[in-house]
Amino acid sequence: MARANKSIYSALAANLLIAVTKFIAGAFTNSSSMIAEGIHSTVDTSNQILLLYGLKRSIKPPDKYRPFGYGKELYFWSFIVSIMIFGLGGVVSISQGITHMRHPETLVNPIWNYLVLGLSFIFEGASLIVAIKEFDKTRKGLPWWKAIIKSKDPSGFLVLFEDGAAVLGLLIVFIFMVLSHNLNMPVLDGLASVLVGTLLIFVSFILARESRSLLMGEGLTPETQLKLKDLIQADEDVIELKSLLSTYQSPKEVLLVLILTFQADLRTEEITSAIDRLRDKIKAEYDIIKFVIIQPQSVNAPENENANDIILK
Repeated sequence: MARANKSIYSALAANLLIAVTKFIAGAFTNSSSMIAEGIHSTVDTSNQILLLYGLKRSIKPPDKYRPFGYGKELYFWSFIVSIMIFGLGGVVSISQGITHMRHPETLVNPIWNYLVLGLSFIFEGASLIVAIKEFDKTRKGLPWWKAIIKSKDPSGFLVLFEDGAAVLGLLIVFIFMVLSHNLNMPVLDGLASVLVGTLLIFVSFILARESRSLLMGEGLTPETQLKLKDLIQADEDVIELKSLLSTYQSPKEVLLVLILTFQADLRTEEITSAIDRLRDKIKAEYDIIKFVIIQPQSVNAPENENANDIILK
């Protein structure tokens, strides 16, 4: 998560500085699109603060109220961030743009807007480069889109999408501001605001979908499950792995539930010893698996009827 923190702090610093200058420039030049960009940067600043809060909450150790820890706090706050991009970023920008399209105002001293856009592009671009580099370290050779879908750390791809949308939004505003100024069509400034808002809503839907999937519970990949199956069934006391269930509690914590059939002649203490041995093997091989629940099953029992209670350590 240290990598994610680096990109979040980089984005936070850039957006905090840019938001103030955008609002000032927008107020002095009557630019709707610049105000929309200011709203965008303000929302992004708030989002980074929420992500940092979620990261801090997610590393709290387990207690009697949350025996599996607080890892899903990160997934919850990531989902909230995606909703904020939609509501505070997209909808407000579109509303602002429609208002200025209906009642267009001529730009005053647009040079200030160009100056702010130029500085914003430098800062946002630098933040995006940091986010790309940090996320690239986690891809492990996967294509970018596949890596985003498979990622279990939303703080990384959230910042990547936010910074990418910010840079693209600045380009949209710049192009339409130049057209508005040179063609003397102030309505184009409002249209730029609508396009920026539409872009934010599109990004928010993608992020909401990925964050929701993580919040609802994603498991280990099929490849990892097959390797676990081979590891478990290679044990001399195991006849068969009946069921394997897993869910990510946080980007670095997985809960694993196994239903196993052991040799029929094993005594209770031998089954307990075998369970301890398997648990140690799994945790040694996969340090991301923090919780292992193993439920032994009688050889002749139906799959939904268990001979013993769940053993958890």
